[in-house]
Amino acid sequence: MSVNTMKRGNSFTRAFAVVGAAIAVSAAVENRRRPAGRDLETLGIDRDAFNRIL
Repeated sequence: MSVNTMKRGNSFTRAFAVVGAAIAVSAAVENRRRPAGRDLETLGIDRDAFNRIL
C-alpha cells in the first residue's frame, strides 16, 4: 500500500468519524442530553465550554 493510498484512507476515516460525531452530538442536543466527550473532542469542541452553554 503506497503512502498516498494510506493518506487518502486516513482522510476518509477521519471524515466519517467527524460526520458520525456531528450526528451523535446533534442527536444528543436535540434530545436534551449531554453529548459524549469523545464526540465533542472529535469535533474539536472543548467539553467544559460546551457544558456551560447547556
